[in-house]
Amino acid sequence: MQIGKAFSYPFDDPDWMKKIGIAAAVMLIPIVGGIVVAGWGVEVARRVIHREQYPLPEWNDFMGYLVKGLKMMVITLVYMLPIILVSICPSVLIPFASDQGEDTIMTIVTIVSACLSCLVLIYALLVGLVLPAAMGKFAATDDLKAALRFGQIISMVRTKPMVFVMVLLGGFLSSLIGSAGSIACGIGVLFTVPYSIAINGHLWGQAYLETGQDQVYAPTMQM
Repeated sequence: MQIGKAFSYPFDDPDWMKKIGIAAAVMLIPIVGGIVVAGWGVEVARRVIHREQYPLPEWNDFMGYLVKGLKMMVITLVYMLPIILVSICPSVLIPFASDQGEDTIMTIVTIVSACLSCLVLIYALLVGLVLPAAMGKFAATDDLKAALRFGQIISMVRTKPMVFVMVLLGGFLSSLIGSAGSIACGIGVLFTVPYSIAINGHLWGQAYLETGQDQVYAPTMQM
C-alpha cells in the first residue's frame, strides 16, 4: 500500500485543478451533487485498478457517475443496516421504560442500551474494514451484487487485514481533510470534500489490487 500516493496523486495530473474544480461545482447541486461526486470517487478506484496513468477522472459521464453514486449508497446502506437498527432500539426502549415508572426496568434498559452501544462501536470498526473491500469489488466489476457477496468480501479482508487497517486510517485522515474546508466559512468544503473522496477512491483501488484480485470486468469509460 502506498498511503502517501493516495494523497499526492491528484497533483500529478496536469488537469487536476479543472477536475477538482468541476467536482466542487457539482457539489453545489442539491442532493444529486454529492451522489455524483461519490460515484466519481468510485471511478477513481476503477482507474487505479486498471493502472491508468492519471486516476483522477474527467467529467464526461455525469449520468454514469450518478448511477455509481446511487449504487454506492445502496452498498453502504446494506452494510450499515445493523447499526441503524440497533441504534433505533434505545430511542424506543428508554421512553417505554420511563412511561412504566419502574426503576428496575429503567436500569435494565440503560444497561442494555450501553451494551448495544458497545456492539455498535465494534461493528462500526468492522464495517470500516469491510466496506472499502466491497467498494473495491464494485469498482472493479461494476456489479452491485458482487459487492454484497459478504463471504467473498470478508475473505478479501482476511487475506490482507493490515491493508484494510491502513485503508481505514487513510480514510480517517481524508475525512479530516474533507472537514477542514469548513474553516473557510464553509466554502473550502467544496474543494476539500472532492479531494477527500478522490483519496478514498485511490485507497479502495490499491486495496483491491493488494488482495490479489485478478478479475476486472468493468469496461473502460470513455476518456
